[in-house]
Amino acid sequence: MKKIVLFCTGISGSGKSYFIEKTLPSGLFYNLKSATTRDMRSGESESNPYYFRNEAYFETTPLITKLWVNENMWHIGERKWLYGVPESEVLNNLGRNFTYDVIEPKYVRQMIDWFHLKKLDRDYGFKIAWFIPPYNNFEIASRRATMPNDIAVRRANTCDAADFLDAGLRPDYILRPITGNFDERLYQYINVLYDDMLFDQKHNMQRAANKSK
Repeated sequence: MKKIVLFCTGISGSGKSYFIEKTLPSGLFYNLKSATTRDMRSGESESNPYYFRNEAYFETTPLITKLWVNENMWHIGERKWLYGVPESEVLNNLGRNFTYDVIEPKYVRQMIDWFHLKKLDRDYGFKIAWFIPPYNNFEIASRRATMPNDIAVRRANTCDAADFLDAGLRPDYILRPITGNFDERLYQYINVLYDDMLFDQKHNMQRAANKSK
């Protein structure tokens, strides 16, 4: 059975991070981390939840995805808010299931194209979960804003049907977890992956025990 990249896609405040951290079975997925040029916020640390880097890092490091989130509001002398998943994040964790928390479908397309380019699609399949927030949830999400123009940048981000069409993608699952609306097909699929993981663990333990005899 192929390993999977589960893309959790949706605007700020749609419940993606909560779903990954609180709902998915422990140990089943590795959540791919991005590097970023933004400042570390209270409660964050290196590699939790990002790798905090300077702009030079983005010019010299091979990246799977590259996001410049304040590009349309940037002026010379200001910091660029860059995000991107380093290639090493995947290459150092091959053989594991992945999740990727991302706002816009075009970055899902970037990652899928990279997997095809590296011929890793022989070992990995892709599933896209579209997270739709309650209509009034933006004000809650905007409380996280800590940088100049942060709220404006968040409002500029979109994740709608047209964005999926532009990226040549179709979501496999649609969820609104904050209101308790889940797609049962996703949970059924995750349960299959979880059972497969437990089977592999049991098989590996048996093999190790046999070798030690």
